[in-house]
Amino acid sequence: MQFQIDNMTCGGCAKSVTKAIHSVDPQAKVEIDLPQKRVTVESGANQSAIAAVLEDAGFSPRPAA
Repeated sequence: MQFQIDNMTCGGCAKSVTKAIHSVDPQAKVEIDLPQKRVTVESGANQSAIAAVLEDAGFSPRPAA
C-alpha cells in the first residue's frame, strides 16, 4: 500500500512515520521517498489501521495514486 503524506518534510518525520507503522505491525516493511512525500508499506495490517496511527502521529496520509 502507498500513502501520500504532504506534511512529511524531513528525516525526523520519516522516522516518526516508520515508528508509527511499526507500532501496528513490527514486521512491516516501510520505504520512504521523502522528496515525493510518499510511503510504501508492506504489511499484514490493514490500510485503515495504518492510516489511523499515522493520523495519531500528526500526519495526514492519503492513498497515493
